[in-house]
Amino acid sequence: MPKLKTKKGIKKRFRMTKTGKFKHGKAGKGHLLSSKSQKRKRKLKMLNVVDKSRNSMLRTMLPYGG
Repeated sequence: MPKLKTKKGIKKRFRMTKTGKFKHGKAGKGHLLSSKSQKRKRKLKMLNVVDKSRNSMLRTMLPYGG
């Protein structure tokens, strides 16, 4: 059986924790930051945990954990 290919776009955007959950960065921190408050920018630094319903989809796209 051939090796499974990893989806490179997903690999760049998501990372897998040791418990099998997926985390990703938030959108909106690339530019136009001067109009955003410090609190908002601080919150944008944090990583979001992906909903459980999407975990199986991400596992198929990242067969080796990313």
